[in-house]
Amino acid sequence: MAIDILVTEDESIVRKDIERCLNKLGYNVVATADNGDKAIELAKKHKPDLALMDIMIKGDMTGIEAAGEIKKHMDIPVVFLTAYADENTLSKAKHAEPHGYILKPFKEVDIQTAVEMALHKHSKELELKTEADFLRTMAEHKEDAEVIFVKNRSRLMRVKQEDLLFVEALKDYVVVHTRAEAYTIHSTMKEVERKLSDPRFIRIHRSYIVNLHAIESMKHGNITVEGIEKEIPVGGSYKDTLASRINLL
Repeated sequence: MAIDILVTEDESIVRKDIERCLNKLGYNVVATADNGDKAIELAKKHKPDLALMDIMIKGDMTGIEAAGEIKKHMDIPVVFLTAYADENTLSKAKHAEPHGYILKPFKEVDIQTAVEMALHKHSKELELKTEADFLRTMAEHKEDAEVIFVKNRSRLMRVKQEDLLFVEALKDYVVVHTRAEAYTIHSTMKEVERKLSDPRFIRIHRSYIVNLHAIESMKHGNITVEGIEKEIPVGGSYKDTLASRINLL
């Protein structure tokens, strides 16, 4: 499916050259404009996938201001076209949070690179936003949740709390060990401990959190959990807390 692009450029020759270049690259130029008001109107009408916007255009507003107005109404990436690479221009342009710049004079490869990078960056931003919204929703209902979600690469994996055996610190990461698999995530033990609010989970070492229901044996300050041969140490400052949580005959 072709990507729809809105082009705003007040020099007709340059505008037609951009349109020709985009069509050659396989994109669909859904509309073109030479001023900010028209660009905003066309963006609302056509809802493009990306806006290619010259910074200096006709009319009362700059391309930066037009881009800002467009982004108020729709979440699309904006790539600025400019013949000015001075610090003042770029500083102003940053306020519109563009996804890229193309400096004039440009080549076909410059347009393709900027457009593809902008689309990729925007798609990743949408993924993160969707994930954040999802996790926020889960957090709002965590009191009743018997499951947690562990991020594995770009996928969220559903894990029943009863299947989570222990969590192990590993430098800047933690490893979540479940009955079926181990997941390495970028987090801290403090953050994991905060999120594992269920009383079945207990910190037994600065590098380990275990599921009390999964403990199989204890010996000489070490424990084993079901299905795992590895012995997990119990830190000296955590022994009393662990002892208070188990029934001993």
